[in-house]
Amino acid sequence: MTRLAAHWRDVTEGSLRAIIFDFNGVIADDERTHLECFQQALSEAGLVLSKEDYYGTYLGMDERTCAAALLTRRDGTCDHTTLARIIERKAGLFRSHTATHKPALFPWVTGFVQRAIEQYRLAIASGGRREQIQSALAGHPIEAAFEVMISADDCAVGKPDPAIYECALRQLAAKRPKPPLLRADECLVIEDSRAGIQAGLRAGMRVLALATTYPASQLTEAHLVLPSLEGIDPSELARRLF
Repeated sequence: MTRLAAHWRDVTEGSLRAIIFDFNGVIADDERTHLECFQQALSEAGLVLSKEDYYGTYLGMDERTCAAALLTRRDGTCDHTTLARIIERKAGLFRSHTATHKPALFPWVTGFVQRAIEQYRLAIASGGRREQIQSALAGHPIEAAFEVMISADDCAVGKPDPAIYECALRQLAAKRPKPPLLRADECLVIEDSRAGIQAGLRAGMRVLALATTYPASQLTEAHLVLPSLEGIDPSELARRLF
């Protein structure tokens, strides 16, 4: 069978065509640093976010959604000037830290992405800020692997709302507008949090959860849960999930 014929067979069968990655906790091993910087920024605004609340309730939400929820819980409303100040302060703290401590990528990320890009379209959809994602990827072998990058700067609504994954799908489709257009059921989302899993499912996509942040027992809403992507062949995921 020719490569073109195989492509059309995959499309008509609804096979995997694109993989959309969350970033923090999936590509970058930097959740702890984000939490510590966020806690400091919140503390300066008189707000407290415990590690238990972060991992139990707020992880997977973008910082705006989380900070807005904390302000509303304390004040009964969200003051947008205070919210903006918290978000900018956290970004500044994270920027200062990573200037001397570049976030590490998980050791298996490079191999998986390099295998995946040979067969599938790749994108990032993260509640983190674009500058943080770009900084973490700068100079890395996979820096140019992603066709589309959606961040909190591009999407006003955070996970578990599906908007960020729907936005990634629209941008992927816009980059290759000729039929057959990419469909949600041809996308695999890779996530590490319940909010992210719920966002992917609500977008109509298949979801693989990695137990890098939560125990696997808390990620069972996903179609498949793995401890990591170490030694995983992307085409095997396609056979198991599509």
